[in-house]
Amino acid sequence: MKSKTCCSSFLENSKPYIAMISLQFGYAGMNIITKISLNGGMSHYVLVVYRHAFATAVIAPFAFFFERKAQPKITFKVFVQIFILGLLGPVIDQNFYYAGLKLTSPTFSCAMSNMLPALTFIMAIIFRMEKVDIKKVIYQAKVVGTIITVGGAMLMTLYKGPLVELPWTHHRKPLAKATGAAAAKETSNRDWLIGCILLIIATFAWASLFILQKAALKTYSKHQLSLTSLVCFVGTLQAIVVTFVMEHKTPAWSIGWDMNLLAAAYAGIVTSSISYYVQGLVMKTKGPVFATAFSPLMMIIVAIMGSFILAEKIYLGGVVGSLIIVSGLYSVLWGKHKEEQQPQQEGNHINAELEDQIPQSIRTKQVTNGNLQLMTNAENVNKAINGDISTTHEMPIKAEEAHRCPSLVINLPLSDPKAT
Repeated sequence: MKSKTCCSSFLENSKPYIAMISLQFGYAGMNIITKISLNGGMSHYVLVVYRHAFATAVIAPFAFFFERKAQPKITFKVFVQIFILGLLGPVIDQNFYYAGLKLTSPTFSCAMSNMLPALTFIMAIIFRMEKVDIKKVIYQAKVVGTIITVGGAMLMTLYKGPLVELPWTHHRKPLAKATGAAAAKETSNRDWLIGCILLIIATFAWASLFILQKAALKTYSKHQLSLTSLVCFVGTLQAIVVTFVMEHKTPAWSIGWDMNLLAAAYAGIVTSSISYYVQGLVMKTKGPVFATAFSPLMMIIVAIMGSFILAEKIYLGGVVGSLIIVSGLYSVLWGKHKEEQQPQQEGNHINAELEDQIPQSIRTKQVTNGNLQLMTNAENVNKAINGDISTTHEMPIKAEEAHRCPSLVINLPLSDPKAT
């Protein structure tokens, strides 16, 4: 029984980790497929529209069947939250991210996304979702880690460096280049810099999305599918408006049974509907900083997949910057982990102090197999009243005082009847 309990407890505690690791594999696949689609000439504005149309179509039926009852009222405040969530996600984050992805590479884009935990941490401090006591080491680690992460991102932005050749990509032609003339030439340094800036803006919008989603979950704590559906639907409408303004070519809307359809469907189902919902579940228990802590894993997966599938070129600036970002990131995560452990340790320390303060007059003892056990809970006090357990002072305990154990008795020592 004990082993089963430990196993079930382990699985329960592992759920947030398994969920976020699984999402990173989903994000990695999206980066590869989307890169091929964008290099094939698909407009990223149109891709965002189709992506969230698919997401809405997939998640809305589940929300309707499982969360119809007791729906929260959509007040003006709630509507503004949903509107801004849709604006941050589909319109700003994904459009800028896709534009930056097209000008750089999947691995580089994922590496820049590693800034996400640091930016989320900074915004969480601003909105008082995180606390900082600079005198303590754990908070110093979080602050220093944030600075290191931002520094690594700046290095990747300003320094491209020489090409790092990989053994299996030396004599291969990139698959993505064969899909369209848009990818037939090397990305210039100017385009690379523009792509970096676009990716930073996208990451900032993504961090803002996590912060606001955490606030919106207070209203939709029991209706997360509904919140996801509303965000995807509103985001689709906003993306349509932006696409009509930015994309004036009617043929850009055409989509067939090709990589463009796969990219839109995959991104919509996996990295919009499912990811928004899973992130919401994780953030309810672990907070926004934890939910963004697994992005380095996505970078590793994409680097491996991109080198094999796309014969992607990796530059020294990206490698060095990635290592700096990851080191800073895990400095932040170490501080976060220690911060989460602190209340439990403090609670154990307080309990130990309170136990020492419990008056001897209500401490009961019982000898079992030669071991002396001290018991202070109300049940044992009742046993002492009935004579089942002898007290340390061999004195009776008044029945009217038993119901006050174990809370009030700490501060109110029991009187000795012999003294009265």
